[in-house]
Amino acid sequence: MKTRKESSWTKYFEVGGGRVTSVETADEWVVDLSELYFGPKFAHGAHSQLYQGIYKDKPVAVKIIQIPDDDENGALGAQLENQFTREVTLLSRLYHRNVLRFVAACRRPPVFFIVTEYLSGGSLRAYLHKLEHQSLPLQKLIAVSLDIARGMEYIHSQGVIHRDLKPENVLICQDFNMKIADFGIACEEAYCDLLAEDPGTYRWMAPEMIKRKLYGRKVDVYSFGLMLWEMVSGTIPYEEMTPIQAAFAVVNKNLRPAIPGDCPPAMRALIEQCWSLQPEKRPDFWQVVKVLEQFESSLKQDGTLNLVQNPCQDHKKGLLHWIQKLGPMHSHSSSMAKPKII
Repeated sequence: MKTRKESSWTKYFEVGGGRVTSVETADEWVVDLSELYFGPKFAHGAHSQLYQGIYKDKPVAVKIIQIPDDDENGALGAQLENQFTREVTLLSRLYHRNVLRFVAACRRPPVFFIVTEYLSGGSLRAYLHKLEHQSLPLQKLIAVSLDIARGMEYIHSQGVIHRDLKPENVLICQDFNMKIADFGIACEEAYCDLLAEDPGTYRWMAPEMIKRKLYGRKVDVYSFGLMLWEMVSGTIPYEEMTPIQAAFAVVNKNLRPAIPGDCPPAMRALIEQCWSLQPEKRPDFWQVVKVLEQFESSLKQDGTLNLVQNPCQDHKKGLLHWIQKLGPMHSHSSSMAKPKII
């Protein structure tokens, strides 16, 4: 890998260190640009590009965000800078094996970049795409779901709502461990902007969020339910609709994708509970983790997913009863961990 000094954005960086200041604190993350080397581009978004790189002799991913030259009134630039600052502020304070690890960041308007660990497995979306509409084997589905649920349990325990949970934003380690990524539109639960211009992705978005009504962390649980369905069915939600059509049908017709007939009843019950219309009926992620752990144990024991002893019992009622027996929600701390310089 080599530095690409001929790249158009490099003119905005000074030789030496760059820094970004957190919204909430005076903490700064200093980047030694002389130790950052760029390799090939491996992904891109509307206003960002992702490169493989090396930082301090370790493999990293570098997200480059550039404000377009034709941003005459500065509105898009302000939006992109807010996303950058929000992502750095939150991601730099999250430390969990199922959350993408932050390394460094640099603010040099009109260019910003975020450096994170590099995960060679790509995204869960790319992995599911390679299956060509085949569902995940049950054992792997539960393992993947547990990783995501554990990551989200931790994120929620830190008072953060992701707001854009979907397979594209889950990355895969070399050992097939899942990590939640892309906190560009995440927010601290106490300060979420309900009228934000960048509210998430319609196919995975909860009804209350589409309608810009008051919402909380349960919007992520709804998205998780759609992800479970996607891994069971082997296709994306509302594939035959445009995102706007899907959002309209969810809000006005309470539409949900059809769950395949061969889906185990207990998994069907969990999916339906996660995407309940009423947020208060959706489980918390710590409860989802307990349910999935029970699924994992049951699968190892007798090859089935069971929460109920009587196979004739209604699985949805059995799931609700089992969740109720878990007791009240754990007393998670909502304080954010102090960021460390890596």
